[in-house]
Amino acid sequence: MNQNRQHILVTGGAGFIGSHVVERLIRENYLVTVIDNFDAFYPKEIKLRNMEGFIQNPDVKFFELDILDNTGLEQKLTDDYDGIIHLAAKAGVRPSIENPVQYQNVNVAGTQNMLELARKKNIKQFVFASSSSVYGINKNVPWSESDLQLFPISPYASTKISGELLGHVYSHLYGIRFIALRFFTVFGPRQRPDLAIHAFARKILKEQSLNFFGDGNTKRDYTYVSDTVEGVFNELHYHQSKYEVFNLGNNNVVSLSEMLNALEQVLEKKAIINKMPEQIGDVSVTYANIGKAQQYLNYHPSTPFEEGIIKFKEWLMVNE
Repeated sequence: MNQNRQHILVTGGAGFIGSHVVERLIRENYLVTVIDNFDAFYPKEIKLRNMEGFIQNPDVKFFELDILDNTGLEQKLTDDYDGIIHLAAKAGVRPSIENPVQYQNVNVAGTQNMLELARKKNIKQFVFASSSSVYGINKNVPWSESDLQLFPISPYASTKISGELLGHVYSHLYGIRFIALRFFTVFGPRQRPDLAIHAFARKILKEQSLNFFGDGNTKRDYTYVSDTVEGVFNELHYHQSKYEVFNLGNNNVVSLSEMLNALEQVLEKKAIINKMPEQIGDVSVTYANIGKAQQYLNYHPSTPFEEGIIKFKEWLMVNE
């Protein structure tokens, strides 16, 4: 590896968003070290497939590592890094309600481990994958980063707030530039199989009934993965302040019913619906004010929802 080039450490780099981030970094001529522990939340084979585009690339190093394994982190991550993009986490709002202690351990203690690594190795740029779920039941939509009243309603959301606050501590004490990026319902090729668009699409194609929670009026600010990745990448060049929080959404809401209708049209099949009550931990709407990211990160999401669904279908038909 040519040490004159910028070297970025990506945690969770075999996942949905992480694998896209790694590919973007490679295209931009970065050196990349990827770590992932292949969490059993979904099959390892899916993550191995996510990495097929870069695992043999000479500019990429991969280590199967857990962010809770401090000894392994110190023994394996011996290079000098210009920045950390920390995407590794226990994912999912609903599963966090069933296993809150494990989510706390991985998402909070694991983030602290990565911040400690940054402190010890004098890594000055730290990007943290936060979540729109931190806003919880905040009614001041579209949600703005300047609104400091956060009302989380799931253990997952609380761990993301904790990560943001830990970052502020390390930024203040050790001069690490910590940027929290609040992702809003990212979708597209390689989307996790448990997420609604992917799960619904598979059920529709197989003509199986799908669980449809609530009355269909819940709304999400669906954001296409390449737009999210653009925001992540642009953050590496942000130097105006030592600590910031940015929304990375699409500034556009789509209801659950509208999402299902779009899938039916693109897949050219009708869904078989099993109506269910609303799920605990779900919020009624996620909606991002993206003005701050537009101003400071040159973040301009450009993929309309319908176009993103078509691209997702194209990927799904090859990979399902």
